[in-house]
Amino acid sequence: MTAGVPDPAGTPVVPGTTGAAAAGRTFANPILPGCHPDPSICRVGDDHYLVTSSFEWFPGVPVFHSRDLVHWRPLGHVLDRPSQLPLDGTRPSGGIYAPTLRHHEGVFYMITTLVDGPPEAGLENFVVTATDPAGPWSEPYPLDLPGAFDPSLFFDDDGTAWVTATRPTDDHGHTEIFLRRLDLGTMTLAGEETVLWDGALKDAVWAEAPHLYKVDGRYYLMIAEGGTAHDHAVTVARSDDVAGPYRGNPRNPILTHRHLGLGHPIVGTGHGDLVRAAAGEWWMVLLAMRPYGGYHHYNLGRETFLTRVRWEDGWPLAEQVEPAAAAPDLPEHRWPAEPACDDFDAERLAPCWNHLRTPREPYWSLTERPGHLRLWPGPRTLAERAAPSLVARRQCHRDFAAHAALDFTPAGDGCAGLVLVQNDDFHIRYVLSARGLEVIRRHAGADEVLAAAPVPGGRLFLGVEARGQEYRMRYATTPGRWSPLGDAVDGRVLSTTVAGGFTGAYIGMYAAGGPEAGRNPADFDWFEYLPLSEPVSP
Repeated sequence: MTAGVPDPAGTPVVPGTTGAAAAGRTFANPILPGCHPDPSICRVGDDHYLVTSSFEWFPGVPVFHSRDLVHWRPLGHVLDRPSQLPLDGTRPSGGIYAPTLRHHEGVFYMITTLVDGPPEAGLENFVVTATDPAGPWSEPYPLDLPGAFDPSLFFDDDGTAWVTATRPTDDHGHTEIFLRRLDLGTMTLAGEETVLWDGALKDAVWAEAPHLYKVDGRYYLMIAEGGTAHDHAVTVARSDDVAGPYRGNPRNPILTHRHLGLGHPIVGTGHGDLVRAAAGEWWMVLLAMRPYGGYHHYNLGRETFLTRVRWEDGWPLAEQVEPAAAAPDLPEHRWPAEPACDDFDAERLAPCWNHLRTPREPYWSLTERPGHLRLWPGPRTLAERAAPSLVARRQCHRDFAAHAALDFTPAGDGCAGLVLVQNDDFHIRYVLSARGLEVIRRHAGADEVLAAAPVPGGRLFLGVEARGQEYRMRYATTPGRWSPLGDAVDGRVLSTTVAGGFTGAYIGMYAAGGPEAGRNPADFDWFEYLPLSEPVSP
């Protein structure tokens, strides 16, 4: 459980000692691969729940469930209705930042920031609630925290709810952490605010992501500092009173990888949240990146990792984050594997699928042609800050293959196919139009056709295979008879270091075109995504 959240069994929250991993098992990091940044976790009995940021993608704030902290299953999304999440016109890497998930007296609370959302929505920082983490969640309760971000919730032993949040104090990355009480009856802020912290490290920048915990009678404030790139770090301070004063750990930072340089495969560790498992062990979930194709390139974005925490002299210290480590002292609990292929036979899209910004019009259907995902080409394109006809999922592996079966006859300027998306100005389109099948790379807002083939309309099989930063396109008009299309495309165009922002790459199905194009929909019979360890035979 997250400290400060009452244990359902009434057990006092005290520092746990590190126990031996069950039966010598190990686990692999990341525990949530692909773009799953800013994780927040809480425990209720034997169950652990986790949420992550979702930025400009809809639905927002994915929710996951685990019994052993290692194996996670998706439950859905917290913000799954347009009324909860207006992303109209949101810039790339705007939208939902740094959600915090907490549980108190049978109710789940999620608090977050909507960055650069439409002003008329009246949402910036807000809370939603649910009695079941799978939903439904309430409509947002706006909070009066102008200019603040990364809000978090803490419930004290007496039931008092507190909000911590971050706000900038200058234009150079200096911030401060402040505290206010939350009235649970009205879901509004009350009382005076108190500034708790303005950085633990010398010349610190971006002290943010504050989380409060109460452990053995003391209050602990855990913070991310150094910016969410290679200098990322976790620091901690403590106090005997919730309002401070807080004293920093003399060993700060308690976690960072910035000193490890090129020799370590995991960089940018930070933005952590603590959880105490049922056996008494303490763990931290956090974000980090796995560079490849160069130290500064990470197409998978910021992923969710897990590391052990031990207590020394009344302070938490996190272990260095490794690709593999001893598993938590909990019974192993695996979930049924998610199917690699989606045949689009369900009534709703699977939780892995997302839309770019809030979909205001029904540009997709699972019922108009049963067993298919139908996309209607629309006027909004992937190059605009709009909601194009796009259904996409995260790229979760460095090496992967994705395939889809498409029925499409272009009309007018219509196109349909697969896309690899970093943002509006950096992406790869692999689409069929009246010109044929084309591979188009968009770099810094400029399109370049890299390869083309005169493929007729009708049934077409499309494939993308990535080996590191090489993305190769192939196609077939007869099942199994694949042909390459062009040379390998340099995938660094999908890296956040090249494209900017905070998100990882997505891959999905896309259709676009003007009024005439809408006469002919694009029907996807199936889509499969496979992690690769061996070459895929053509």
